Amino acid sequence: MKLCRYNEGSVGWVDGHNVYPVSEALTASGLPAHASMEEIIAHLVDHPGDIAKITSHKEHAIDLSKAHLLSPLINPPAVWAAAANYKAHQAEMIGRVGSSDRSSLTPDELMAEIFLKPNSSITGPGGPVILPKVSKHVDFECELAAVIGKTARNVSSKDALDYVFGYTMCWDISIRDPWGIGRQNTRNIRKGFDTFCGLGPWIVTADEIKDPHILNINVEQNGKNVMKANTSDMINDLRELIRFLSSVCTLKAGTVITTGTPAGVSRLAHGDHLKGTIDGIGAMELQVINEV
Repeated sequence: MKLCRYNEGSVGWVDGHNVYPVSEALTASGLPAHASMEEIIAHLVDHPGDIAKITSHKEHAIDLSKAHLLSPLINPPAVWAAAANYKAHQAEMIGRVGSSDRSSLTPDELMAEIFLKPNSSITGPGGPVILPKVSKHVDFECELAAVIGKTARNVSSKDALDYVFGYTMCWDISIRDPWGIGRQNTRNIRKGFDTFCGLGPWIVTADEIKDPHILNINVEQNGKNVMKANTSDMINDLRELIRFLSSVCTLKAGTVITTGTPAGVSRLAHGDHLKGTIDGIGAMELQVINEV
């Protein structure tokens, strides 16, 4: 099932070319008429039988092409982002901005570089992504992201995927100057500007993605393919990321964990159009504009 937010913030489910409101199907279960996506995720994890109520309720459809899709999550408990989690991306960033060589780091030492993106940085399908005046070098990064479905603390890697509600796409937008060249402890700022966390186009429930570690990722920038990769190339897979993070803090329903970008990041300019596609999730586009 694909769950989205659309128009004025309603939660809907996508079936083919239609979007159907979710709230009408769940009000009898005690959810408020304007329940948030985070509330609906927590409810469906506790009441999985209500998924059938949603998919059988096909009233008040809106044509998907006419719906204004928003970020599926607007107030997640946290957005945790893996850093340098693909070897080819590590190599390109050494040459690109003088990043340090991480080849000798243990898995946990590398995961200790995981950073947070603020909710204020979230933008949805279509964007915009706003290039701040302070920087002359802003890159896109396109990543598979998982959405936690139930409270996770000290979870084993073996059981980690049992805590995933679904998957979405994350665009981790990043400035490289003036604070990125040769410095590693500035990620929260460099990647935390408004509009620097694109999420969407929806959340695909975990039952539709049998293995998140064999998915193709493709990105077009102004119609030209600039990134072609597969999630099998992750250094620390999603199981390990959940194991590590849940050993540090409690992961609540709605928490986003984005898994790092493959190689192929590219500099952005005013007027750019981005289109990313991930197997099993679909496509999400962004428009890039200068700050005024």
